[in-house]
Amino acid sequence: MREDVTIIGAGLGGLVLAGALHRSGIGVVVYEGEPSPDARAQGGLLDLHEHSGQQALHSLGLYHAFLKLVRPGEDAKRVVDRHGTVLLDRPGNAATASPEVDRGDLRRLLLDALPPEIVQWGRKVASVQGAGRGRHAVAFTDGSVVETTLLVGADGAWSRVRPLVTDAQPAYTGTCFVELHVDADDPRAAPAAAVIGSGTLMAVAPGQGILAHRNADGSIHTYVAVNRPEEWLATALPITAAQIEVLFDGWARSLRGLITDGEKVPVVRPIYALPPLLAWPRVKGATLLGDAAHLMSPFAGEGANLAMRDGAELARALIDHHGDNERALAIYEHDLFARGQPMAQLSARNLSRFFGSDAPTSVVDLFRTA
Repeated sequence: MREDVTIIGAGLGGLVLAGALHRSGIGVVVYEGEPSPDARAQGGLLDLHEHSGQQALHSLGLYHAFLKLVRPGEDAKRVVDRHGTVLLDRPGNAATASPEVDRGDLRRLLLDALPPEIVQWGRKVASVQGAGRGRHAVAFTDGSVVETTLLVGADGAWSRVRPLVTDAQPAYTGTCFVELHVDADDPRAAPAAAVIGSGTLMAVAPGQGILAHRNADGSIHTYVAVNRPEEWLATALPITAAQIEVLFDGWARSLRGLITDGEKVPVVRPIYALPPLLAWPRVKGATLLGDAAHLMSPFAGEGANLAMRDGAELARALIDHHGDNERALAIYEHDLFARGQPMAQLSARNLSRFFGSDAPTSVVDLFRTA
């Protein structure tokens, strides 16, 4: 099979694109820097939206397989203040239009739908540059180079492909997550699950918060959020759960119990975002999707959904205009900007609601009006 399309990044959006192209007989190869699908944890729960993530799965014929992975009722939301007082306790809805699924399970579903040779693991990009006539050369850290007529950057926040189309760089939002994980067989998992409830727990206050949920295997996934300057990141690393807990002095003991060391080392995840109104002029033979195109905070619940829709829409454009890539990319990018920009603006507003001066009242209001 010819390599008509080269995708950098085997995230959800890149895999949707690869799957749709493969189903249509268009040659595609995905290059992923990680050594294997299980090289790292794939994050926690996602709620897949009807007109984006779910629509993408329909286009791949995977929707019914997806339904078998859904966790009914786990869209429940519990908002508490720093003292543990419950301010909102919205039960889950098994018939919700946006069901919850583990990100790792969803990625595995997309991978299993592809022939194994399409995704090449351990191929970390060193550089990307133009090769003339709209072609691009991708150099990998192993010394190999591939040339392609159509290059798609699906390689996330720090995309190596993005500089081909724009000078824009992600900016720190002022909020940093510390990701913690407790295994299901850990004796601390059961009391943590009782605090969390059946869905997602959001304990928030001005400048900080604790967000937690249970994974399908019974393990506990916690994101501790703190508003800190970017300089703090350099001085705080490496960080332990005990150091984080100090920042939550005065919070309820039950909530501080979620800030605990597990088998895995805490992962610091500063929240970065691209400019909400980012757009770029058409660059022949290259485009972006997902976080590479419209990186935003996770507080609109749209990042994964948009990435999957991007992949589906780009595939549709390339299939409908096969043989005229530039026409396909122009149509795709016009719609990409139109759908991504308002979601990026919403995400920025919601981030300020979660950890701004009016939290947690602003968070309760957000879910009551949703």
